[in-house]
Amino acid sequence: MKEMEEAQHDQHDKSRVVNIDSVQSWDFYFNQATNQGCPIVVHFTASWCMPSVAMNPFFEELASTFQHVLFLSVDVDDVKEVAKRMEIKAMPTFLLMREDAVVDKFVGANPEEMRKRVDGFVQSMGVDAA
Repeated sequence: MKEMEEAQHDQHDKSRVVNIDSVQSWDFYFNQATNQGCPIVVHFTASWCMPSVAMNPFFEELASTFQHVLFLSVDVDDVKEVAKRMEIKAMPTFLLMREDAVVDKFVGANPEEMRKRVDGFVQSMGVDAA
């Protein structure tokens, strides 16, 4: 049992998803990625939205797979201004962004569709998975 807890703790420490907790952190990561030409995948979530919560482990897995992509998680209740700015109406909503523009928008908890879209997005950019 202890080994399992440690493994989960290690996994948590290695999270590649950046949790956005303010407009300032959004602007910082967003501008940094845009300036570096780094693609961004954003998960707009809410702690009370079970489909959003169910997508979290899957989103983490995608972040581990696509190391050259910035994965951001935004709780719409914590950072309402960002959700409003990006015109988020439902959770979960995923935005695939490049160079300050939304390339794709996907609403709903569908891991297979999400993987397909992120995969296509990354391939269209010529970015390797690892």
